[in-house]
Amino acid sequence: MNVNTNNLVSITEANQNFSRVARMVDENGAVVILKNNTPRYLLIEFSSAEEEQIADNEDVLSISKRLLAKNREAYEVLAK
Repeated sequence: MNVNTNNLVSITEANQNFSRVARMVDENGAVVILKNNTPRYLLIEFSSAEEEQIADNEDVLSISKRLLAKNREAYEVLAK
């Protein structure tokens, strides 16, 4: 998973400014909440979570094919 450093929020800030964090999720798709400067929680849109649960009904081969297709660019960069 690629993490945009603009989407990192401390747990204190998330607690005090949750509406701002929710807007960040709306704009960027996800926010990583840090606890003690370590990524601890991932806040995503509910629809994204539902899409990921599709995997429960798929077999391992089809999951692998879907992930390879979805992340092809990243795998190509890592392979260099």
